[in-house]
Amino acid sequence: MKVALIGTHGVGKTTLCYELAARLKRLDVNVEMVREVARRCPLPINRETSAAAQEWILHTQMAWEIEATATHELAVCDRSALDNYCYLVHASGTSRMWEDILDHWMPTYDLLVSVPIWRRPAYDGVRAVDPGFQERIDALLNGMLAARGLEPLRLDPGRHDRWCDDIIAVLEPMVQPTPPLFDLRELQP
Repeated sequence: MKVALIGTHGVGKTTLCYELAARLKRLDVNVEMVREVARRCPLPINRETSAAAQEWILHTQMAWEIEATATHELAVCDRSALDNYCYLVHASGTSRMWEDILDHWMPTYDLLVSVPIWRRPAYDGVRAVDPGFQERIDALLNGMLAARGLEPLRLDPGRHDRWCDDIIAVLEPMVQPTPPLFDLRELQP
């Protein structure tokens, strides 16, 4: 399984990812976290990004997701390929090639969780803090979700202290083993 927390920068996706992964581990789920790729990009990011930087991020995101799902029951992703694509579109416009790739990639997520803007981004050494840039990426992402007919679990900005509970409530039935249809002992003479 693969779950992605989606949303613009500075809304708490990374913190929520760590909290969610910890809660899932306590439920005995074999979970791996796919960390935010952009922080490792060797090229400029944020408003100074380029198509090359965003393509590096997209390729790396997909590779890390493949690795995580190959070795773990559940991967929790700090972003999806779609949110990373929003930054590429903001920097250089749409790309038919990436649109086609996303058509095939987005169905690989079992659950998308939309993390809304509930605060302004704080500078952490990497993150852009311009609220207008944050809002433009949020608008791009919401437009792309709608255009693709994707319906994520949308978290309530007024409940940010309960977000992990809200996600677990949806995920827990998905990760719990299904009980057998019958007891094998009943078949023995």
